[in-house]
Amino acid sequence: MILILDLYCFNMKFLTEYLTFNIKKRREFVNISDDISKLVSKSKIKEGLCLVNAMHITASVFINDNESGLHYDYEKWLEGLAPHAPIDRYKHNDTGEDNADAHLKRQVMGREVVIAITNGELDFGPWEQIFYGEFDGKRSKRVLVKIIGE
Repeated sequence: MILILDLYCFNMKFLTEYLTFNIKKRREFVNISDDISKLVSKSKIKEGLCLVNAMHITASVFINDNESGLHYDYEKWLEGLAPHAPIDRYKHNDTGEDNADAHLKRQVMGREVVIAITNGELDFGPWEQIFYGEFDGKRSKRVLVKIIGE
């Protein structure tokens, strides 16, 4: 059994890429589905998995519908859960930061997603899209994309 598994893993292919974002606003949702699809094509992997991971603790990657009303609702809901101001409500901000709310928003929205690759394409359900969520923008941020399969 171990020998078969070792031989199977030998045929695996990998692709690692990084996307970089410079969001001009403090908070924004960016649809990155096309960027991820292009990387899946570049990988030439037909069957596998695609990990998309925010590399910063004040940013998120999540899957949902690309609908502006929903994005507005997310913004309103997240701000209700963890308002930015007043910044002195958060102990974390005693360090000189003003982004405690961004850490909390990221915790709710999640760090990463994993999407199946079937027949060389992202295997989405109806309306599913991949989003980068920025909660403490105005500086360079990265997203890791790791694709594995055969």
